[in-house]
Amino acid sequence: MLFEFERDFAGSLRCIPMIARQKLDIVCIKLSLRQWSQFSREDRETLTKLPCTTADEQAAYRALVAHLIAARSNEPLRPLDAPTLADWQEPDRMPEAVMGQAQVDGVVPPTPAQWAGLTPLQRFALIKLARSKHENENFVPAMKEFGVLQPEHA
Repeated sequence: MLFEFERDFAGSLRCIPMIARQKLDIVCIKLSLRQWSQFSREDRETLTKLPCTTADEQAAYRALVAHLIAARSNEPLRPLDAPTLADWQEPDRMPEAVMGQAQVDGVVPPTPAQWAGLTPLQRFALIKLARSKHENENFVPAMKEFGVLQPEHA
């Protein structure tokens, strides 16, 4: 599943789509774009489509990513700190980063009801986009795509 806002850069799977980024976070692996680009197109499609919900699925996903990094990359596997509870799993608490990015972009952040109504992957995407260290041009398009974009009130 690719979001419309990421089709230009992730549709070819040359960039890591949000669905794969979420799964990598779940299994606590930091994957660089360089490592991702060394995977075959089939590898990337597999990592996008494989389920990663149950403990067994997560273990299999983590093992596959570790194998692909070892087989295709000259870089080591870099673990992420295990989150106690990822922000995107909390429908009743919007992170400050999302509110701050909305303010920076001159838009109203999602209401609590809108935030709660987003899917976990949509919440994950908005949080990742809000916390991005790069100039972020996809936060507002993502909000629009998810149906939570409102004009800033004057």
